[in-house]
Amino acid sequence: MSYQIALNFEDGETRFIACNPGEKVLDAAFRHKINLPMDCSDGVCGTCKCRAEQGDYDLGDDYIEDALTQDEADEGFVLTCQMTPSSDCIIAVPVPSSACKVKPAAHEAVVAAIETVSDSTIVLRLKLDDPEALNFLPGQYVNLAVPGSGQHRSYSFSSKPGAAEASFLIRNIPGGLMSSFLTGKAAVGDRMTFVGPSGSFFLRAVERPVVMLAGGTGLAPLLSMLEVLADQGSSRPIHLIYGVTHDGDLVETDRIEALQARLPSLTWSSCVSDDASQHPLKGYVTHHLADEHLNAGDCDIYLCGPPPMVEAVRTFLRDRGVTPTHFHYEKFAPSETARAAA
Repeated sequence: MSYQIALNFEDGETRFIACNPGEKVLDAAFRHKINLPMDCSDGVCGTCKCRAEQGDYDLGDDYIEDALTQDEADEGFVLTCQMTPSSDCIIAVPVPSSACKVKPAAHEAVVAAIETVSDSTIVLRLKLDDPEALNFLPGQYVNLAVPGSGQHRSYSFSSKPGAAEASFLIRNIPGGLMSSFLTGKAAVGDRMTFVGPSGSFFLRAVERPVVMLAGGTGLAPLLSMLEVLADQGSSRPIHLIYGVTHDGDLVETDRIEALQARLPSLTWSSCVSDDASQHPLKGYVTHHLADEHLNAGDCDIYLCGPPPMVEAVRTFLRDRGVTPTHFHYEKFAPSETARAAA
């Protein structure tokens, strides 16, 4: 038996390594040809200091205070040369992946389905050549190559880790590079490639109520998270608010209801900002974010949507005087090849 360790680098690249029982993370990384920062490997210099964001581990007592203070250890900082995992872990590495000689991981797949589920959204499903080679944290994205163009676009998984098929919600932009390919050229059986995973927007351990806010195709990474939470049987309150512009933009609602059936602690609502909408709830997600959901700030918020939505939520929280325990967000523009997360 080994433990799966996710190394999330400063530039958002993520690599997974297997760490054997009793093995130090630094040694396991070297075994996978990942050169994590180090000088002494004896717990003296502190060069290998990282932050453990999730998981159980032992640091032993062979390192010195100058390398890692007790306050730092209490905050989750670790020395990878001393860290021995006893569960799967997520570790934030404070250097770019290139500094550790990590090459982008490329994956290949075959188009399994292309579904135009609304005027604004396409669901793309890819059957992976090697599902076991693709590990990602729920919420992360990949750079999906547009065949024949030499360019790529960034999309978050809407599927969960470990699935034989990877799925994505893709905004259908008239004249858009990926949209034009999917609606005019692509066919089931075509081959596609992507590089990743990437991103610091991913599900952390659920230790308090969770609020999820999605704008348009920003629903995708939250669906991936909810699939994992449903598998885990999380009992913490989870509330999703899904906002779109027009009635016809609402997609995957049947899937959300199916997730709710598997995850009784999940509640959700959708809203439409168009004044002419016939939807029961109108306006923006902030119009439907109540005090009971925010739990006086004792909550973790996950937000994915376009930049104006992200800024609107930040302003809303500031004006309400609410500081959530954790606020994870990812903002994107439809044609961008990079994303900003925090």
